[in-house]
Amino acid sequence: MDTEQVLFSLCGAVGPAGAEQKAAECAAEELKRYAQVRFDALGNVIGEIIPKDYTRHVLLDAHIDEIGLIVTHLQDGFVRVDKTGGVDLRTLPDGEVTIWGEKPVDGIFCAVPPHLSKAEDRRKVPALSDAWIDTGLCQEELERWVRPGDRVTAKSVPRRLAGGRVSSKALDDRACVTVILRALSLLPQDHHTRITVLFSVQEETGQAGAQTGAFQSEATEAVALDVSFASTPDSPKHKCGELGKGPMIGYAPVLSHSIYTRLCSLAKEADIPYQTEIMGADSGTNGDCIAVSKAGRPTGLLSIPQRYMHTPVEVVDLKDLENTARLLVLYLTKEETAHA
Repeated sequence: MDTEQVLFSLCGAVGPAGAEQKAAECAAEELKRYAQVRFDALGNVIGEIIPKDYTRHVLLDAHIDEIGLIVTHLQDGFVRVDKTGGVDLRTLPDGEVTIWGEKPVDGIFCAVPPHLSKAEDRRKVPALSDAWIDTGLCQEELERWVRPGDRVTAKSVPRRLAGGRVSSKALDDRACVTVILRALSLLPQDHHTRITVLFSVQEETGQAGAQTGAFQSEATEAVALDVSFASTPDSPKHKCGELGKGPMIGYAPVLSHSIYTRLCSLAKEADIPYQTEIMGADSGTNGDCIAVSKAGRPTGLLSIPQRYMHTPVEVVDLKDLENTARLLVLYLTKEETAHA
């Protein structure tokens, strides 16, 4: 499997929360190489790998949706929007977007020139209620192609950076979708673990896909995969991991401590670099709701360090994806059932 190629293909697909179809179809095509695949009523992609004599049943989750916007109003050829997910409002002025209407319509967020704004206003984060998208179309032409409810995503081309790093929109969480696919490509043929893969929808707007997907699964343990914060010179280092230093193995009260320690032990044994991430409340990931679905199941968390989360230029290190996939394979193939 060409990890970068798969990652770029997934990130290039459109899939804001609640409208993930294109991204989900792209992921499903890749998953079909390794599993029997179906879609559920909410749009989750579900893959099943069922060995004849399996001894464990593990659910692997990564969300397929990305942050985005939704059209709420058209006026004088301009478009007003609302958030679907935690869009960083600081990135909007003069940002390029695509409106996915009857046909794709390019647009640019309006930006008041500094000459026409007060100094104190230039230091403020703009309110989304004050933001408009300029498409260049007149009102009549705009209404032919765009309607309230259409989705909007940032224009972003996946690109290579130096040192094996890449930048794109939607690395949160397509990087982890890619990790699961890479792990499946590395699995030995003779493993004895039943695996349910859940590429879940609507994580960015409340984890609906993980709630329904986990509820229908009979898996007795789970590992959720998501991104977490990677350090930059202007970020609080004690709250961040580091790019290139391996997966962040997470633990929070709702998560399984034995899976946490098991993942750490496996990484040490295999000389896989890793980092830890300890949280005093919930983890803020799908792992929280997967752990308490139905009667509950032991759930672990693996996160990819990522810079510039919820922007069109998120950054990850491909080495971290590979090491996370290697660790996941060890967890799936080394026989030891986890307990909460």
